[in-house]
Amino acid sequence: MLEILETPITGLHVFAAVVLILIILIQPGKSGGLTAALGGAGSQQVFGGRGAGNFLTRGTWILASTFFVTSIVLAYISSSTDESIKDKKAQHKTAPADEEAKPAETPAPASSK
Repeated sequence: MLEILETPITGLHVFAAVVLILIILIQPGKSGGLTAALGGAGSQQVFGGRGAGNFLTRGTWILASTFFVTSIVLAYISSSTDESIKDKKAQHKTAPADEEAKPAETPAPASSK
């Protein structure tokens, strides 16, 4: 059942990682951050003088928590499967080997008359 949730959780995990990177880059630091390089006055107009810091800080905490939880859940899902990677690899190698192990039928030689 957990394997069904693996793909959506992985998508959420990747989304949280990308947006977290962007939010961290946008946050103003001591020198103004990336927003100062790209016209930092725009963020103060949209969020207010102090609003951008609170909004971005809250967004960072939410996305970091989401990233942390999805990391733990994905690790649990990958470790809770019944088969290990070695078992899967062994099954994959034995299946084609069984087909190759069968002797191929050779055609009977044509009789020359």
